[in-house]
Amino acid sequence: MSYVEFKTTLQRHLEKCSGGATWSELRDTLKLPYDRPCPEWTRRLEKEIGLVRHKGVGRSLRWTLQSPTTPESHV
Repeated sequence: MSYVEFKTTLQRHLEKCSGGATWSELRDTLKLPYDRPCPEWTRRLEKEIGLVRHKGVGRSLRWTLQSPTTPESHV
């Protein structure tokens, strides 16, 4: 899977999923071929599509897209 395919897949899914999703949920739902997200790709997604990761339950992070009215925040 190329970066462009990864980005497009995540962006489309997160646009539909207003509450966001954890990495595990994304990986399983989208059948992604990675155990963990690539840190370099994650940083690119933050800049290119407004990916934001918020603290979730326990150690999890909820991945969402930054809405135009929400100030940018990163974990």
